[in-house]
Amino acid sequence: MTHTPTIRPISPDEFDALCEVPNQAFLHASPPEALERERITQEFDRTLAAIDDQTMVGSAGAYSFQLAVPGGSVPAAGITMVAVLPSHRRRGILTALMSRLISDAQRRSEPVAILFASEAGIYGRFGFGLASLHQKVTIRRGEGQLTVGAAADDKPGAPRLRDTEPLQVRAELATVFDAVFARQPGMLARDDRWWTYRLTDVPAMRSAGASAPRCLLAEDDDGPRGYVLYQTKGGWGPDHLAAGVLDVREMYATDPAATAALWADVLSRDLVAEVTALMRPIDDPLLTMLADPRRARPAPADGLWVRLVDLPAALTRRSYAAPADVVLEVLDPVMAGNAGRWRLRTTGSSAGGSGGTTCEPTHEPADVRLTVQALGASYLGGASFGQLAGAGHVAELSPGALAALAAAMSWERAPYSGMIF
Repeated sequence: MTHTPTIRPISPDEFDALCEVPNQAFLHASPPEALERERITQEFDRTLAAIDDQTMVGSAGAYSFQLAVPGGSVPAAGITMVAVLPSHRRRGILTALMSRLISDAQRRSEPVAILFASEAGIYGRFGFGLASLHQKVTIRRGEGQLTVGAAADDKPGAPRLRDTEPLQVRAELATVFDAVFARQPGMLARDDRWWTYRLTDVPAMRSAGASAPRCLLAEDDDGPRGYVLYQTKGGWGPDHLAAGVLDVREMYATDPAATAALWADVLSRDLVAEVTALMRPIDDPLLTMLADPRRARPAPADGLWVRLVDLPAALTRRSYAAPADVVLEVLDPVMAGNAGRWRLRTTGSSAGGSGGTTCEPTHEPADVRLTVQALGASYLGGASFGQLAGAGHVAELSPGALAALAAAMSWERAPYSGMIF
């Protein structure tokens, strides 16, 4: 007999059992230390189990984030841990879990939902659009010659560098992170829970031979200006040459001189044959600092996916790069409250709440027709409307309207979220 699974929040003492669902679905096993680390940030009233005849067969959850958007930040539901046991696929369980999470985000007045996708083909049908990219860079010994552009301000000058344990400089890391967050769409604000999570080392999860995490801090008399969190792994090749690897786990800096100083240090370490960084911004300044940018061997991948939960609230809580007055016809078969025609008006100078932007329902003829996925993809300022139009996700109905919308929604920095959740 087939049962309709019950979906409900779990209690803290059910967490380990729930984690067996994503362990099976994602083909891995989490050591107990890793589960304890996950508990640091878990919100159990937002952590769901799908239960079929007393057996947990599906899992999903959400975090309460503040998401950096152009000109500010918005509350966001960070959807995570979505999995269904192989024995229960194709029964609508994933759809039911996603519907519950998105409805909960709506109830909590979170204008957007966000996620990192285990498989990129899944979440478009739930209204998510790919809003950011990141890239892996790999630079080998002797390939890290850097040049800082002549237009950069001479002040501040080169910082002092200090190598230390991350936990000893947690406050300094937060100072740098918050400064970058204020101007980088796509980043996720960190409270004490998330700093504890980020800096908690789980030795059982290190690759064989890898060191404990270290921190390289850039600072001057006025305070911290940047940092790198990294790990190393020593080794020697069959030719008796050093084959050590330095893995950059996270790097943020507030100015070009600090950026250059940090990279120059990690790219010139003794016995390191290769420096890798898995999640770097798609417009990482490193690529234009390198004397030979090909040496970074950039390998892009999809990053943050965005779904507008409350369309007018989302569109009025970000800033715009140029004035616009366009009527959008939005196609959203999942959330009827988003579908229809909306008149977006912005002065291009400020976000909503200060009179700069309004988004109201209208019966006026549409200037642009687009899917809710296209709105999610463009929400953080990084999407190409030309690309979206070429794929059929956007259609221009009034001449010049698409160019005006594209100019308004663009932003000087490509969106970037440097932490998978």
